[in-house]
Amino acid sequence: MAREKIIIKNPAEIEGIRKSSRLAAETLDMIERYIEPGISTDELDHICNAFMIEHGARSACIDYLGNNRWGKGGYPKCTCISRNEVICHGIPNPDERLQDGDIVNIDVTTVLDGYFGDTSRTYLVGNVSAKKRKLVEVTEKAMYRGIEAIRPGGHIGDIGHAIMTYAEPLGYSVVREYTGHGTGVEFHEAPYIYHRAERGTGARIEPGMVFTVEPMINIGGYKTKLLDDDWTVKTQDGQPSAQFEHTILVTETGYEILTTTK
Repeated sequence: MAREKIIIKNPAEIEGIRKSSRLAAETLDMIERYIEPGISTDELDHICNAFMIEHGARSACIDYLGNNRWGKGGYPKCTCISRNEVICHGIPNPDERLQDGDIVNIDVTTVLDGYFGDTSRTYLVGNVSAKKRKLVEVTEKAMYRGIEAIRPGGHIGDIGHAIMTYAEPLGYSVVREYTGHGTGVEFHEAPYIYHRAERGTGARIEPGMVFTVEPMINIGGYKTKLLDDDWTVKTQDGQPSAQFEHTILVTETGYEILTTTK
């Protein structure tokens, strides 16, 4: 669960979060060359985990309890890998192999020297249909529309409003139950970042805030279903979903994308 009080980061914390976020981005850069038909999602998970460990970090995901209240234990893997109609929190599996034409999201959260960096990307696997390619393109652009709405003195709702007013007129739906969140000194902090919201609503944006913007965009309807493993979330109608995520620092004049290698 995210803690309720928004944490304004100090310069030392920001530098630690920046380093962890860069490593998270480097992990996604690295894994791209392994994205091909036939590889299992479990293999991808192991490769990402080894890379994080080699660089002095650990995964925040493994054994994470989240909202689990049923005594089934924490999240069992180091990344979330979500294919096609899986919206988020797909559990890597040795029996699940990428297929030609898939889209697949890989979500990593590094912990480096106690600081968190959280990011995800959706990758194309082999010969992907024009319909899915368009979904991925729109989702990434929607994320950046949300990021571009961030400014000191604005409101958290401005982010979701920008995402919603871009994606929905194009015929896509925005997932409502799963949100972005504050991060940096804890995995999940306040505020929650709803990706469908009204402009001028929510907490006021202030310099020193660090949070994720991570819209999940569906070809079909926005409704979701949680599987029996209590983690995997799929579209209710079985249509494909895509997601992109960056960790963002609010600066005195705007924002800085932390989960980048550029």
